[in-house]
Amino acid sequence: MRVVVVGAGQAGFQVAASLRDGQFQGEVLLVGEETSLPYQRPPLSKAYLTGDADASSVMLRAPSFYAERAIEVRTGDRVVALDRLAARIITQAGETIPYDHLVLATGARNRILSAPGVELDGVLYLRGLEDADRIKAALENAARVAIIGAGFIGLEFAAVAARRGLAVTVYEAQDRVMARAVSPETAAFVQSVHEAAGIRFEFGALVEAFAGRDGRVTGLSTLDGRRTEADLVLIGIGVVPNEELATEAGLPVANGISVDAHLLTPDPAISALGDCASHPSRFASGPVRIESVQNAVDQGKCVAQRLLGHPAAYASVPWFWSDQGTLKIQMAGLPGRDERSILRGDPAAGAFSVFRYTGDRLSSVESVNRPADHMAARRLLEAGINPSPEQVSDPGTDLKSLLSARRRGAA
Repeated sequence: MRVVVVGAGQAGFQVAASLRDGQFQGEVLLVGEETSLPYQRPPLSKAYLTGDADASSVMLRAPSFYAERAIEVRTGDRVVALDRLAARIITQAGETIPYDHLVLATGARNRILSAPGVELDGVLYLRGLEDADRIKAALENAARVAIIGAGFIGLEFAAVAARRGLAVTVYEAQDRVMARAVSPETAAFVQSVHEAAGIRFEFGALVEAFAGRDGRVTGLSTLDGRRTEADLVLIGIGVVPNEELATEAGLPVANGISVDAHLLTPDPAISALGDCASHPSRFASGPVRIESVQNAVDQGKCVAQRLLGHPAAYASVPWFWSDQGTLKIQMAGLPGRDERSILRGDPAAGAFSVFRYTGDRLSSVESVNRPADHMAARRLLEAGINPSPEQVSDPGTDLKSLLSARRRGAA
């Protein structure tokens, strides 16, 4: 049996590695568009830019790993067509590769901003290793940085730039930072910490155009007339799933490649997972597409186990993190609608958690510099335990004791 994995990111790598961990005896082929071996993306906006990590340290495994595990890796070649009838893929280099089972781990790409001047030198995006190298080089000669988008990537980069002593302005279309990801309480605290570090925010800002001179960016303007000078601009306005290969092959897509609870497409010979896949979740009312290392890793293991003859529905608790300067922000679960938030800890002390409820159900927990709360929250969500708001807000409540009580009750 030959398993072909399209996409050599975290999810694709995990499928291949987990197959070999499970003693899979067939062929495993990993096809990646980028020229490097599989690597970690999270350090690219933080440690890689500061010099605390280099290209070798972000690699998921050394080159010898793939040879020792008999995982064939083909880098620098994009898959351009999927022939489901013949069970084969065709690459840009013209190679035709047959498969017995195909795994689509095509990931996502940056959402592109359309505005005059966006093509100027110094207007950059961050997604891959080559992007990070360009940004790292540009930082050496930058004094004024503008960031479009106050999401995780934008704020992580803002913290790096401010640490270098650069003038940093963040433009955000919404009315707060990380508006789609965290509660207003967490957003307000994170903003205040960044502002204390010298970062300036402009909210409700839609970029109209970029200004330049001699082919290089010198600043930007917004639709409502705000302007700022900048010799480096980072655009971080989200990503879109790479679903075109599936679409052209007649597979259903809806904000990602549609899969069932086992991460299978309607074609039983094709799975999809990671950033490109839209899947059902017990933590959401409808299909979700989750962009996180945890999701990529756990889904990779899930697909591998099914191919090894041990099928199970994907049911992992979603969790995320973002390191922004002195802030370690950790999230577990998926926020729902009509929520109420319960604070645990003291923002004034720089460490707290926000427990978010949909009705009486605990839906998600955000922790800032409180890793113990985060670990407890993941276990509570996994077990389906819903602590009362009174228990959560009481500093004397040991969250781990709630898990112990459930175990004692089950016994």
